[in-house]
Amino acid sequence: MTNKVYYGVKLFDPRWIEKRKRILNRDNNKCVICGKTGVKLQIHHKQYHFIKRLQTHVEPWDYNDNLLVSLCESCHNRGHNSFKVPIKYI
Repeated sequence: MTNKVYYGVKLFDPRWIEKRKRILNRDNNKCVICGKTGVKLQIHHKQYHFIKRLQTHVEPWDYNDNLLVSLCESCHNRGHNSFKVPIKYI
């Protein structure tokens, strides 16, 4: 299983579902860049954390809320196409 597929499975984990709801609620259920509402919003990690000794990323739900933001698909894709998400090695 590739990392991308494995990550997709994690998005159905109850811990991620709860974290996602909390971030959406905090951001008033709108894209923090363009302000769109009524669209399926995505949660963007502003930074990835990689645990060197375990050779794996931190679980998506274990990030601090301040490192997560609600984005519409368009703003999320545009951001990933324009900027590389920094990785913090821990």
